[in-house]
Amino acid sequence: MTNDTPPPPKPDLHPVFTVTNIQHKVRVLDGTKVTYASWVRLIKLHVRGYKVLSHIDGTPAPAETDASYELWCEVDAHVLQWIYGTLSDDLLPRVLEDESTARAAWVRVENIFNNNKGARAAALESEFNALCLGNMPSLEAYCQGLRELVGMLKDVDAPVTERRLVI
Repeated sequence: MTNDTPPPPKPDLHPVFTVTNIQHKVRVLDGTKVTYASWVRLIKLHVRGYKVLSHIDGTPAPAETDASYELWCEVDAHVLQWIYGTLSDDLLPRVLEDESTARAAWVRVENIFNNNKGARAAALESEFNALCLGNMPSLEAYCQGLRELVGMLKDVDAPVTERRLVI
């Protein structure tokens, strides 16, 4: 006698569980070589692609009594690992907390970069004005330094105009 009932289908593996090392996809945020704005763009690209944007965009978690809550917690832990895994050694201690969610960590990183825009803009302006070709090993290094500073100034809402950059 055989059992004609097919076995229950195996649940699909959530795409987030297929990422083994986020640093292969998103560079480490240090605020200098990798700016906050570029890090946000890269992280958001990946959370959309792996269908976990709701873990950082403020969408509420399901209720603890909801059948999907346990999976939500596992997925959130992975997204939280992505955030922690893409922060520099200087930033990580400022963001790392026990019992955190990905959204809470996302907001802590955002606050670090957005709460001191004025002071950061002033420091970057000074650095931009002081950058000198004579102090750089090559013209290419000088241009790269300018590009990096322009990007960082844009991140703190102090964009450099094309005219000023040329001058």
